[in-house]
Amino acid sequence: MRILFCGDIFPDAPDILQAKLPHDEMIVCPRAAVRESLAGVDVVIPLMTPIDAAIMEAGRFRLIHQFGVGLEGVDLAAARARGIRVANVPSADSGNADSVAEHALMLTLAVLRQLPLAQASVRAGRLGTPLGHTLSGRTVCLFGLGAIARALARRLQPFDVRVIGISREPAAARSAALGLEACYGLADRHEALARTDVLVLCLPLTGDTRAIIDAEALAALPAGACLVNIARGPLVDYAALRAALEHGHLLGAGLDVFWHEPIAPDDPLLALPNVIATPHVAGVTDQSYDGIARTIAENVERLRRGEPLLNCAA
Repeated sequence: MRILFCGDIFPDAPDILQAKLPHDEMIVCPRAAVRESLAGVDVVIPLMTPIDAAIMEAGRFRLIHQFGVGLEGVDLAAARARGIRVANVPSADSGNADSVAEHALMLTLAVLRQLPLAQASVRAGRLGTPLGHTLSGRTVCLFGLGAIARALARRLQPFDVRVIGISREPAAARSAALGLEACYGLADRHEALARTDVLVLCLPLTGDTRAIIDAEALAALPAGACLVNIARGPLVDYAALRAALEHGHLLGAGLDVFWHEPIAPDDPLLALPNVIATPHVAGVTDQSYDGIARTIAENVERLRRGEPLLNCAA
């Protein structure tokens, strides 16, 4: 089979999948050249490249398979109309949730301890500054209670923190399973935010959640709170976040995802001393990639044999 990676980002992904499918052909093309690269392609891997009806019409591929979870860039209705299967790899099945949870914890600690200022002090030959902030004793709010939140909740337990959550379905059983002190529905999210010292975004991007962290939501956070986003950039209103950081309402932000990716290197947000940014690598680990590639390889083999596929969205 010919498998097309749509975009030259996440450069380790093709080689890791190739090791699972040694007899299949892996092709990598720039985002702008997808249509010209579809000849003979059986499987398309979006890599954050939108796969719309026009691209589907330009090729004869049978499967769109995300290298991970998010399918917001795939036109599912157009795929269904054309009989093209669409599948992803749930975080809990691949080790991705554990990898992303570890990264979220790293960003949280780095923001609280003001890592950029600490590094600047090393370069300037200063000792004993900046004054950091402990995680212990604080309230962490997990916005979205899927697999990543579950993995993060487990890792937060030894830090002596209070963990609360916000979910579309704030069921008591789910709250108890995660060890949450409290769980709020979307309608009550500002009440949860008012209690929050560290807000971690773990929810998917949909029409309802786009810019759900707006100026009003950020204002609901106590002064000195932190924001960590390991989900999707457009969950947050860019201008509102920048203002909250520049004016000092937020202590800082740890961002692994952005509004347009890759984010422009000269984006003013990146110049702020209270912003820690990483290049969408929360799930980019050996464990996560091996698990993702294993599931994709299984689906390619199923496609080859004409068997039902795993984790289909269309």
